[in-house]
Amino acid sequence: MNGVHGRRASLATIAARAGVSMSTVSRIANGQLNRANAETVARIQALIDEYGYRPNSVGRALRRGESRLVAMLVPNLDNPAMAAIASSTEAALRSIGHVTLLCDTHDDPEIQDEYLAAMRAQSVRGYVLVSCVASPGLAAFLKRGEPAVLVGRRQPGGFAAAPFVGIDDVGAGREAADFLLDAGVERPALLHSALTSSAIADRVTGFTTRLVERGVPKSAIRVGRSERRAHLESGYEAIRRLVADGGWPAGLMCVSDQMAYGAWRHAHECGVAVPQDCLFTGVDENPLNAWIAPWLTSVHVPYENYGAAIVSQLEARWAGEASADILLPHRLVPRPRTSDRRAEANATAASPD
Repeated sequence: MNGVHGRRASLATIAARAGVSMSTVSRIANGQLNRANAETVARIQALIDEYGYRPNSVGRALRRGESRLVAMLVPNLDNPAMAAIASSTEAALRSIGHVTLLCDTHDDPEIQDEYLAAMRAQSVRGYVLVSCVASPGLAAFLKRGEPAVLVGRRQPGGFAAAPFVGIDDVGAGREAADFLLDAGVERPALLHSALTSSAIADRVTGFTTRLVERGVPKSAIRVGRSERRAHLESGYEAIRRLVADGGWPAGLMCVSDQMAYGAWRHAHECGVAVPQDCLFTGVDENPLNAWIAPWLTSVHVPYENYGAAIVSQLEARWAGEASADILLPHRLVPRPRTSDRRAEANATAASPD
């Protein structure tokens, strides 16, 4: 609730209550206290506190002609992880008086380059590039040293470096491997989509390397792969290929929760109980997991904290300062081998025919 009135007040409301002009309220709200007497300042500040009023820094910046636009390019906003990053970043940018221009690239290099060119023509102040893909336009963009932050995926194609925000994806893969082995799965299998993303490639590397370190022969690691971009479909296709080539494994690592959902659908079709017959792990820890996927152990990625980290990287770029990569802490959220039968029945009933 904002103030005792439970809603944001306008300048006009506070000015009317105080018996002064809106410009006077605006100056005091923005910290210019030397152009009104002490009694007026105190009265207006009390009303500002009462109503929970906050000055509109975005509108003020735009009226001054300052560039407060930040372009955010995100692939596949129907992916909950991408939507969570976008929401966190928009809120963090708004808190410092910036407007976010959100563009869905659909993981398509041509669309990505079109947006990069269009946003440059708009004289945006900075760029947030979430899970970008290799493209000619991106190569030229990064070589120019544009004020950009890479999120989730590091620079593809060996382009010039830019600040990065993400997690230790190699570590996430290693933790998933340890969880499955410690749970008694002797030969965990792996599902992944095309290795066009550094995040996916690093999770795969971490998982397979850790299995080998703990005594699993590399030749014994079964892998299901799909080239589909949508992870739900990719997970479904990859598990079908894996099962057709050797049956169901006792444990499975999926490089994202969405892939795990797709794989679970095929398990349901085959009458395979998850996690009793096949223990699933994923990455993201979608907030819906506790409701619809109590069978899924997942690596929690703190998407809610990405916005603040991205803004700190942008501010460093704007100040001309060098900045190191920011790797936010992740953690494995384990779920037991035996799941709640009622929750599992509800998930089954809610699945599409």
